[in-house]
Amino acid sequence: MPRVRSDHPPLAGIASRQRPRRAILATADRRRLCRDLPCYRLILLCELEEFASLRRAMGVTRARLLMDDVAARLVAALPDLRARPAGPNLLELGYDCTSPVAGPSILDRVRVAIAAPFDLDGEPYRLSLRIGGVGVAAADADEVQMIEAAEQALVDARQMQADVLRDLIDPAAGDDPIQLMRELPGAIAEGQIFLQYQPKVRVRQQKVVSAEALVRWRHPTRGLILPGAFIEAAERSNIIGTLTLWIIRRAIADQRTLAAQGYDIPIFINISGVLLSDTGFVRDACALVAAGGAKIGFEITETAVIRDPESAIANLRTFADIGVPLAIDDYGAGLSSLAYLKRLPASELKIDKLFVTQLTSSNRDPLIVRSTIDLAHALDMEVTAEGVETPAALALLGVMGCDMVQGFLISRPVEFAAFQTFLAEDRHLAAMVSPRMTFLRNEGQWKTA
Repeated sequence: MPRVRSDHPPLAGIASRQRPRRAILATADRRRLCRDLPCYRLILLCELEEFASLRRAMGVTRARLLMDDVAARLVAALPDLRARPAGPNLLELGYDCTSPVAGPSILDRVRVAIAAPFDLDGEPYRLSLRIGGVGVAAADADEVQMIEAAEQALVDARQMQADVLRDLIDPAAGDDPIQLMRELPGAIAEGQIFLQYQPKVRVRQQKVVSAEALVRWRHPTRGLILPGAFIEAAERSNIIGTLTLWIIRRAIADQRTLAAQGYDIPIFINISGVLLSDTGFVRDACALVAAGGAKIGFEITETAVIRDPESAIANLRTFADIGVPLAIDDYGAGLSSLAYLKRLPASELKIDKLFVTQLTSSNRDPLIVRSTIDLAHALDMEVTAEGVETPAALALLGVMGCDMVQGFLISRPVEFAAFQTFLAEDRHLAAMVSPRMTFLRNEGQWKTA
């Protein structure tokens, strides 16, 4: 494997490292020019977690060269990546992309690149990186500030045992995950946590048939905190069970209110993969649903099942046995495995919005979506397409035989009172009356004989 060399000497470590202050863009003219470009800068600090044991097994010299192997593989996978050593077991990665939206995708590509075993002197070894990173518009990028923020992100990533990526400009990026972990129990007790609901509509009947409950945190000083900022913290601090049980209770109460008003539709709740192997949580959740007298369903991701498949599948069957409908969420976004899919007692499969949002602008995505719909139907599951944002996507999904749709074209997630108004006024019909005949002339392309 080719080595990646650098003109920068290895640095002693994060905490003691001192750098001269130098801006990435030195002049006001260059900043002004960069502001006109769709440029976003990432810095990722990647720490090799097995370094100490590998150093004992292989010796100091070979262990240090291992970081060159890691860097070479990452650069091969992402040719525009800039990699340099920042310590014996630390790499500093730089990457310029078009927007903050691309940041998580770059992080995922780094994880995928590192997943395959490394050949260490003829023996295969799987390595893992702990990553802390930050991003900012290139016009606002200051290397010293970014490095300091990335170092703090790596510290938090170690404590949480999960990768951390922050946007320096996003107000939520300033949220300390450790502090959020401490504040979350009080937030639940004090009523700062609330739910929003996003409807799912059956395409052919043009009828709202269920809704997904999405948790939010209205912080007294930070304002609205979205789940991406605190769910992972809740998982790492074991508060996720308490939070999810609260969500179930709230959803039960809201569903019973809807049923009394004539809208007896199930409400689906997202269940963290951490909880799928927790028998105590499964027992408590089953007791709540059984006693609640409400239509409640659970959404789980396939990647969550892969963490501990035997326990997860057994507990999912426990849910199914008491009548809880199960939906597989974000299908296609992770390591979709037919071996697990055929064993899951699910009645619904949700196609990830990654494929739906590009449905009418990509050649491959329609083929993937169509084949996924056929597969789900063959397994006696209904299909929901997430992220439906345009009438064209809705029309094509209808022709493909997709059962249900969910997305901004129908409704954004809204609080319970607004959701009641949405149902009472049949607001989904405005989206459903969009022209659907556009794709009928090509219907044979998607339907089999």
